This record gives sequence, structure tokens and C-alpha cells, in this order.
Amino acid sequence: MSATRNSRGLLDTNIVILARWIDSAELPEEMAISAVTLAELSAGPHLVRGDDANARAERARRSDVVQRAENEFDPLPFDAEAARAYGRISAAVADVGRTPRRRVADLMIAAVAAAQGLPLYTTNPSDYLGLEDLVDIVAVHRPALTP
Repeated sequence: MSATRNSRGLLDTNIVILARWIDSAELPEEMAISAVTLAELSAGPHLVRGDDANARAERARRSDVVQRAENEFDPLPFDAEAARAYGRISAAVADVGRTPRRRVADLMIAAVAAAQGLPLYTTNPSDYLGLEDLVDIVAVHRPALTP
């Protein structure tokens, strides 16, 4: 896992969600997201249950995150090269005793990073254990102030 700042990098979904509270010095100069991250973010508002004030506020917060991501990024696709990388990444995860099916979105994001030759920035580096030889995982400190 890398601790150096790169000029380019792919952001994990958690980085996009927490971006307002993350020190920009920990992020690459040129940031990208994958279409998989946009899919995860787009599902977020729909997964909030209830219709009380707290639920409405949470849906609004999640909608804001989606809108910001759509405005700020042109997502990298999960294409044929990423699909091939996903196979190698799934095998690497299984080799360390983890279940690839339980972390499909994370592994697809890692596959996009591998296919594009980009380091992957995340506040959850443990989600990517076993991928050290395939993707440069950059651990970012999870901010104390979260939504």
C-alpha cells in the first residue's frame, strides 16, 4: 500500500462520500471515479427507508453527493479490460481466503484502477487485502467529522 501522493488516481466510493472532510493533500492532483462508484452513489438515496425528517434529510444528503459526483467527474467505464482485470482480482481475493461475491462493487472498482493503471485511493484499505500485487492501494485517513 502506497503512502505517496500521485498525480492521478481513482477514488473509491467512500472517498467521494467523505470528500468534504478529507485533507486534499492526501488525494491525487487529478482524480477520477469509476462508473461503478457512480452506480453505488446513485443507489444510495433509494436505499434510505422511512419518511420521517431524518430519512428525508439523509436522502437529500445522498442526492447531493450523487449530483456533485455527476458534476465533477466523467466516470471511467467498467470495460472489457476491467472485466479481464476483475477475473485476476477475484482470484487474488479468493487466494487470501476472502469471498469475492461479498465485495463485487469494491473489486470492480479495483479492476477499473488496474485496467487504467491508476492507484486506488480509499479510507477502507482492508477492503482490498490480497490485491497488493495487482493494484496500488493508497490508504487515506478517515476523517473524524463524517456525515
